[in-house]
Amino acid sequence: MPKDEQSSDLNLDLIQMVQNARMLHDATARPSDLAAVYWIEAKRREGDYPAPTAQAGEWRIPLTAASVDAVWERVKALTVAGELGYKSKVSTRPAAGQADPAERLLCVRTYDARDSKDVERVGEALRKIGLIGLDYVVDKF
Repeated sequence: MPKDEQSSDLNLDLIQMVQNARMLHDATARPSDLAAVYWIEAKRREGDYPAPTAQAGEWRIPLTAASVDAVWERVKALTVAGELGYKSKVSTRPAAGQADPAERLLCVRTYDARDSKDVERVGEALRKIGLIGLDYVVDKF
C-alpha cells in the first residue's frame, strides 16, 4: 500500500476512535456538569434515516440553565430511539458575548431542509414534549 494511502487509512481510524470515545462520554454527560466542552451530542441509533445533505438544517431551542438537564435527557432519548433527526446537541455553557449567561441552546438536526414533511415531523415531536420557541435554521454545517 502506498504511504499516502496508508496514512489516510490511519487518520480515518483515529478519527473514528475519537468520535466513538466522544459518543461514549456524551451518552452519560449532563450539560450542567460540564464546561470543558461546549457541546454534548446524541446520535440516532435506531431506525433508518437518510444521511445529512448539504442542505441539512436544525431546530434551535433556547433553554435555561435550570431546565437544560431534564430537557436534554428527553431529547437525547428520542434522538437515540430514532424519533427525531440524525443528531441532537446541547450547549453546556453560554456562548461568548451571549446576553443571558443562564441561556443554553438545544439543536436537533434534520438531514435536509427541503424535506418539509421530515422537518415538520421533528418539530411536532419537539412540541409534543413541551418545547416552544422553536426556530428552524438552514445552515452549512
